[in-house]
Amino acid sequence: MRRRIGMKSVMGCIPLGMLALWLAGCSPAPPEATVEEPIAADASESVPTGAAEGAPATAEPSPEPAAEEPSGPPVLVVETAKGTIEIETFPEEAPRSVEHIVALVNRRFYDGLRVHRVEPGFVVQFGDPQTRDMTRRATWGSGGSGTPIGVSEVSPLRTHRPGSVALAHPGDPTRADSQMYISFGPQPELDPDFTVFGQVISGMDVARTLAVNDVIRIAVKP
Repeated sequence: MRRRIGMKSVMGCIPLGMLALWLAGCSPAPPEATVEEPIAADASESVPTGAAEGAPATAEPSPEPAAEEPSGPPVLVVETAKGTIEIETFPEEAPRSVEHIVALVNRRFYDGLRVHRVEPGFVVQFGDPQTRDMTRRATWGSGGSGTPIGVSEVSPLRTHRPGSVALAHPGDPTRADSQMYISFGPQPELDPDFTVFGQVISGMDVARTLAVNDVIRIAVKP
């Protein structure tokens, strides 16, 4: 700790009879000179808490909170009358796509939608909000949330294989939105143009039994 000591305060404390002797042995310090003075250690610092009588109690430090385990990627749970399908997402390779789909799921966008396309050996597809309305069946497969993802996240690291989950689009991967499909097998012809954002990790047998008009509901696994 630095203390500032001025000459005025020193002279006021010395008797006049000793002033001449003091001045003879000391050269005046400049105004407002700062002097390093050792600060005596606080005796209470070396006394364990509670040991010194009258010493204020020192609160015990709170234990550090346990570090949270890093959470894994979001898992989508697709509920159908025929069973449950779980889809692990790929936020590393398709961050915007996963964020977009998870946001729609959290809005319950998919609840009550119907499967609108099934091609055995190829894909099963869903995610069009128009499928809630049976009178609009002629337009099923053309709708979405109205907010495309806006970027293409096609990656050579994520190709079509059995259980791959990718985003459907009308010809431009940046315009992909809410519709997704589950691939029943390798589809190398789709790899350059469609973003694979997830993989079925449970319920592939259920996916193979889905039919047009089957109702779905999707949630994020807690």
